[in-house]
Amino acid sequence: MTEPGATGSGPAPAPRVLIADDQDLVRAGFRMILTARGITVVGEAADGAEALAQARRLRPDVVLMDIRMPNVDGLQATRRIAEQLPECRVIMLTTFDLDRYVYEALAAGASGFLLKDVTPAHLAAAVRLVGTGDALLAPSITRRLVEKFACSGRERDPGGPVIHRDLTSLTPRETEVLTLMGRGLSNSELAAALTLSEATVKTHVARIFAKLALRDRAQAVVLAYETGLVTPDTSTAS
Repeated sequence: MTEPGATGSGPAPAPRVLIADDQDLVRAGFRMILTARGITVVGEAADGAEALAQARRLRPDVVLMDIRMPNVDGLQATRRIAEQLPECRVIMLTTFDLDRYVYEALAAGASGFLLKDVTPAHLAAAVRLVGTGDALLAPSITRRLVEKFACSGRERDPGGPVIHRDLTSLTPRETEVLTLMGRGLSNSELAAALTLSEATVKTHVARIFAKLALRDRAQAVVLAYETGLVTPDTSTAS
């Protein structure tokens, strides 16, 4: 996806990355993979508290954040980074594609998640994508995950945030676009479903983000469920 404001002057510079994981070998492996692909790793952290401190000091573009770490876990660290360093993007690292904390991480401000067995090429591509300000969402996984944990009866972190926004600021068309985003549709799929150009869809998406103070598509998906705009019954049909 091309971000608004991008120019034709060449590829965007590689993002600067902070790796937060309590396993030395994981950090070393990710550093080697990213460095070999021209992505600068500016620092490492072994727990969430150190990740937050390093993020404040180093101002990375992207943090690769393990969910399960000692002391301050990745979820708490992600919340604090999203609050204190809104320009910094977080990709959560998890062993399971439906780890219950992944939903909480998206609600807290993470821009997506990766499994730890991700291929080197996918890891580098994901970091570059999120570094441009986009969200890393696999629609099928995201739908399953949000449906499982965003609806009534989900197991929530008592301290976790619930996103509240006044959707009355949206036009009927923008509400329709947000609903379809919540169901996991990409911009090209939105364009086809609504019989619009992709450029028009991007304009609607940008306006939705601005009106609702959303960082990216990940928060839009969460918001669609949190507000009841999308429910499992209306999202699973394809």
